[in-house]
Order: sequence, then C-alpha cells, then structure tokens
Amino acid sequence: MTGKKQINSEKMRKTKFYHLHEKRGAKMVDFAGYRMPIQYTSIIEEHKAVRKSVGVFDVSHMGEVKIKGEKAFEFIQNITVNDASKLTIGKIQYSAMCYPDGGIVDDLLVYKIADDEFMLVINASNIDKDITWMHKNNNFNVDILDESEEYSLLAVQGPKSKEVVQSICDKPLDLEYYTFFNVKYQNIEMLISRTGYTGELGYEIYFKGNEEVAEKIWDAIFETGKEFNIQPIGLAARDTLRLEMGFCLYGNDIDHTTNTIEAGLGWITKINKGDFIGRDAIVSAKEKGTSRRLVPMIADEKCFPRHGYNLTLNGDVIGKITSGTVSPILEKPIALGYVKQEFAIKGNKIFFSIRGKEFEATIIELPFVKK
Repeated sequence: MTGKKQINSEKMRKTKFYHLHEKRGAKMVDFAGYRMPIQYTSIIEEHKAVRKSVGVFDVSHMGEVKIKGEKAFEFIQNITVNDASKLTIGKIQYSAMCYPDGGIVDDLLVYKIADDEFMLVINASNIDKDITWMHKNNNFNVDILDESEEYSLLAVQGPKSKEVVQSICDKPLDLEYYTFFNVKYQNIEMLISRTGYTGELGYEIYFKGNEEVAEKIWDAIFETGKEFNIQPIGLAARDTLRLEMGFCLYGNDIDHTTNTIEAGLGWITKINKGDFIGRDAIVSAKEKGTSRRLVPMIADEKCFPRHGYNLTLNGDVIGKITSGTVSPILEKPIALGYVKQEFAIKGNKIFFSIRGKEFEATIIELPFVKK
C-alpha cells in the first residue's frame, strides 16, 4: 500500500496454512505484515468458483480481540456505532469505531460470547492502531486481550459451503445469518459463524492450534469439497467478490477522513442508543448533510477503473474512485467512489477519467451483482 514503509519479506509473518499455499503454487505477497496468497490460478477462475460452487480463503491475518469484564457491554456501546443491546449470546453485529470527529477508526464484527465477554474481529492492517485506540478509551476497567496471533481463520464461501462445512461439525449447521456457535472436529474446538465478505452463503471458522491442526481442518474441508470442485481463493478474488456486492474496504472506501454517513453506513450508526465516541460529529453530518457521498457506478465501455482515478462531469473533477475493477460476473467495469453530494443521484451519468480519456458511467443501486 502506498505511503507505508516496505517491510523485508523475511520478517513477514506466516499463517499456519503457509506451507499449504506454497504446495498449491500460490503467488504470495506481503500484506498487513503477513505473506499471503494473492492468487492460485486466475482471479476470474477463483472468483467464479465462489459464485458458482465453493471456495476457501485463508484470512488468518485478521485480528481477534476479546473484551471481558463486568462492563464489557458498556465499553462496546461506547466505542462502536451500532447498538450492541440488540445482540444476544451467539449473535454477531457489523459495526465501526469512530474518532470524535466522526472519522472511521475501523469497521469490524462484534461477537457476543457472554454477557461479560465479546470478541471484536478487526482488519489486519489496523490491529495495532485499533488496540491502542481501545486501550486509550478503556474507561470501564475491561480486559482487552489481543488473541490475533493465536487464532487461525478460514472463510468457506459459496452456494455449496454448507455441505462442506457440515463435514467438520459435530452438530447440525443450522446457523442463521450473522450468528455463530461452537463445535468440535476430532477434539479441535472451533467457533463457526455464518458470515463472509462475498455476498454468498458462507461460513468463517476460527480455531487455535499449530500447523498440524490447521492442516487437519484444511484437508477435511478439501476432501469433502472435492465433489463440488472446491478451490483455494486468494486475496485478489476476495477483493473483486466484495466489490461486486459493494462492501467497503478499509483504506480504500473508508478511513479516518470519512464518516459513516457519507460512506453509506448510516444503517449501522444508531444515534438514538445513547452516547458513543463520534456521536456528536455524526449527528451533525446527518442534520447538515455531507459534501460528498460514496456511490456505486457501472460502465458499458471497456476500461479498468482503479483506486485514485478522478471522476468528472463536463470536464470538472467531482470526485475520486476508491475501488474499481472489471466485474468477472457482469463483465463490465464497476467502481465505488466519492462524488459531490449534488451529483450523487441514482441514474446520473458521470465519467471515469483514465489516462486522459473519459468513460461514461452510471450511478446505480447496490449490489452490482443481485443475489
């Protein structure tokens, strides 16, 4: 990523699945302090495997932070924008942490494990920053336990994911969307949630243990998945899959300079729940309106919109692309980007400015690929 020091690859951490990625010939890259697989075969092939059948992502680089204590709930309510009072044990919530000015610290998942215990799943590139922020705002005497290095995490995604994941569960996989439970596979304790970043039916599998434990779970999943032509999936296809659904990526579509209202995340921002960090700024943004808005755009003409390219109208710059690709399913250029509020209207025509040439795009409603 731009603006960051290059880290020597020898010092990069490796997940418990690293040797399995190498064995399958994955192209490895440095990402968020880890050596991670960006692709195995082709991005389009991996992408379509998830949309049509089932794929497996190693996302062990993500952060897992346990919040424990008598006032764990109060801490969560204060530090996140969603209303954690809606959570019951076994349920999950998509949320975000904000700075006092409304800028986004990170987007995250909140798991309610017990009345006095929660797990926050945070973005890999933000782990140190997020945990520092949590400690800085720990006015509730809770324990903040960074267990990121202890957990391995596999995401099994696609229409056939249930059949595959059921094979490693010792009870029926009857989870509703955004719920989780604990299961065992050959005495390996796992937390399985029905979540994901692809828009497909999918599950995420959290567990602790060494490389031998990780390989046992990986092999069991791939053995069951053979009949569905299961594929390992890299970070590149993970990005195109999430973009087809319009899911935000921290560092591209949201960051410390964006608030949840202009980013289209007002639906997770519950200003009536009581006070929380960033509430005043977010209320002001809601009442006064924002100067820009994150919008989804699609083009018909062949081009490749990328992060940082300008968005124009009548030759004037009216915004910037934050995420862009050519959709493997639609076979059309798609993008997310911030445009001035007055132009952020469904059906409006604006232009991708790419190397001095303009390509007409239309603002539409999400998701790009309807499920």
